[in-house]
Amino acid sequence: MEKIITKSEAETAAAAKEFAKTLKPGDIIAFKGGLGVGKTTFTRYMCEALETKDDVSSPTFALVHCYRAKIPVCHFDMYRINTFDDLYSTGFFDYLDSGAVLVIEWSENVIDFIGDENIITIEIKRLGDTEREITIERSES
Repeated sequence: MEKIITKSEAETAAAAKEFAKTLKPGDIIAFKGGLGVGKTTFTRYMCEALETKDDVSSPTFALVHCYRAKIPVCHFDMYRINTFDDLYSTGFFDYLDSGAVLVIEWSENVIDFIGDENIITIEIKRLGDTEREITIERSES
């Protein structure tokens, strides 16, 4: 487990870009953290490090955005997903073998349906206006 304290958006960006260097096709990132803590911001900088030219934004209404990058990234918002049938209807399972990095915001709503093996959990906590505690934990298979 790795714990990082960032004191500004620039430090959070640096942490996300450093983290991006560890990613490989098929990784699943499960974000935890409340509304507005910086899950999409972290994803944006991570995708920037993966050399995307696409605009990275919250997939709140579309449920999934996919970004072309060195390693493709599919970014899910599971805020309104609460059942296996809801998850299935998003097409999530079709992405598992795509070779993309799957980024899941509000992962706590669906983790019971996808398991927790080979998941990279990133929890972001707000410590102040710009200060964040970012905890990164990789599960083992």
